[in-house]
Amino acid sequence: MTNHTITFTLADSKTVTVQARTGSLLSEAARQAGVEIGQPCGGQGRCGRCLVQVTAGPVRRRSTLRLANEDIQQGFALACQTVIEGDAAVFVPPQEKIERRLTTDRVAAEVSVPAGYEYSHAQTVRRVHLTLKSPSMDDQTDDWSRLQTALRTQLGINDTGISLGLMQKISAILREGEWRVTAILATMNPETPETSPTRIVALQPGHVDEYSPLWGIAVDIGTTTVSLWLVDLVSGQARAQVAEYNGQIARGEDVISRIVYAGKDGGADEMRSLVLGTINGLLETACKRVKASPQEVVKAAISGNSTMIHLLLGIPAGNIRLSPFITAVNHPPLLTGIETGLAIATDAIVDCLPGVASYVGADITAGVLSSGLNNAEEVTLFLDVGTNGETVLGNRDWLVTCACSAGPAFEGAGVIHGMRATAGAIEEVWINSETYEPGLRVIGGGKPKGICGSGLISLLAEMLLTGILDKGGNVALTVNSKRVREGDHGPEYVVVWGAETETGQDIVISHVDVDNLMRAKAAIYAGFTMLAQQVDFKLEDVHKILIGGSFGKYINVEKAVQIGLLPDVPWERFEFLGNTSVRGAYYALLDWRERENIRQIASRMTYIELSADNTFYDAFMSAMFLPHTDMDKFPSVSAALNKSS
Repeated sequence: MTNHTITFTLADSKTVTVQARTGSLLSEAARQAGVEIGQPCGGQGRCGRCLVQVTAGPVRRRSTLRLANEDIQQGFALACQTVIEGDAAVFVPPQEKIERRLTTDRVAAEVSVPAGYEYSHAQTVRRVHLTLKSPSMDDQTDDWSRLQTALRTQLGINDTGISLGLMQKISAILREGEWRVTAILATMNPETPETSPTRIVALQPGHVDEYSPLWGIAVDIGTTTVSLWLVDLVSGQARAQVAEYNGQIARGEDVISRIVYAGKDGGADEMRSLVLGTINGLLETACKRVKASPQEVVKAAISGNSTMIHLLLGIPAGNIRLSPFITAVNHPPLLTGIETGLAIATDAIVDCLPGVASYVGADITAGVLSSGLNNAEEVTLFLDVGTNGETVLGNRDWLVTCACSAGPAFEGAGVIHGMRATAGAIEEVWINSETYEPGLRVIGGGKPKGICGSGLISLLAEMLLTGILDKGGNVALTVNSKRVREGDHGPEYVVVWGAETETGQDIVISHVDVDNLMRAKAAIYAGFTMLAQQVDFKLEDVHKILIGGSFGKYINVEKAVQIGLLPDVPWERFEFLGNTSVRGAYYALLDWRERENIRQIASRMTYIELSADNTFYDAFMSAMFLPHTDMDKFPSVSAALNKSS
């Protein structure tokens, strides 16, 4: 097959040249050249965000979705859908920048060590001091046997394992420490170390201060954000907490898009590399804060949805999106640092927490633990609001769960001027019912650049109450305001005029945007209503509604109820918990009994597949109105609408 020369010109005028074969995609050539072109839809040609301009050379567009005839005449093409047929020159416009969003030490200070935590009883990893008898002509016992003897006679440990890599270092470490060493041991059950299999995780010369920090990490691999807590296992304190957008976003903003991309040639390796790069970058940042080395981390507890865990471990995830939706593994075995690619101690224990099914993963089992739902006496509803809407209903006696694909609309994707919750995002909107003029609150206080999820929820509710939107989500062009107009994507409302924005462009919300948001909210609402119906339970009788996920922290309950995202129950029943997944991983990292509780939660949770029949579809279509087709379910919203009319 013929090779062709492809020259990429970047926005800063830098050029990169690469050889690519006939029939390969521009996106593949760009990846080979190290040129970053975002593909938030996973290269399916749906999002239009990989737009490039072919300035010379023959190419073939497999899809012209989102391209007008004028665009094609000017050479514009979707990199993920454009086939190379000869030498070509390609201009790559500026790419959307994913800003770092690292948390502060103030957040870590809010993490309380679990009451009664005792390192020596709760922790599976511990530091011990050993003093060995030095060899002589009268005692020519080999070094490994000598170390095993010390463990047996001094600590009563009979079953000890060690990696080949660490065994290769034993002789040097023993002699450097003059036969006094500090061993980091991992024991499955700290209460019976003499009978439980034990593994040497690390070995250091001399006797290290037994009260000095012993480092572990709790990690939540979110579809959007990766969070990492650096924890001193001795004290139980989270000493640093950091978070950053998952590097995989550039190859898919939802799990399905990422699975599709991972199924392409080289895609799985790239996806694994991207998330490892994110985690290891966070690890380095956290360790710098406490003047530690990543190689000092000897234990990791990792949470995340099933797709994220599969992509981290390089396990094919294709079957997750195909009926009957089966994972390769729900309960991964214990792994090591070197096996996973984490930049921690080579033999560190890496525990990927157990999930339940393809779309209910470890982030939910960890969330149930940290929320306390598994110990609740009254029936409680737990929601994790994100790109997937996972729901758990139950109490300490029973748990049922389901998941629905909400998509990333409330995280800024699929909305023309949507963006993530960073500086410049509109996070709250008020609309005057007489003038239709908006009031705004912007993150960071500067000029707005777009609208984040909480702002979109607020905006929809205000447009509904002021009559700019009808219950079907249609923009009313009859409204007497210059802000309501016909736009490129249908009827739209101008939230901010271009002269007042950072980009110089009008920030609008269109009918297409509203439709995408309504689909997301309808999926979430239909999910938990269907779950309640399955167990013949009325939502209005639920004792508490616990909302996990970082997105949930910023939701205005009143506005979320008004658009039909949350059920219409008294506000005091709602409780926003933040990132329950990473907190659950933190509990599992510290205490083997809590880790066992997560395993039990996963094993006793009944998963309900919503796509098994048309019932979910019917519920979804009923929720595709603002707030719902059945207004009896939303009495407070009915009252507000009557008052505003």
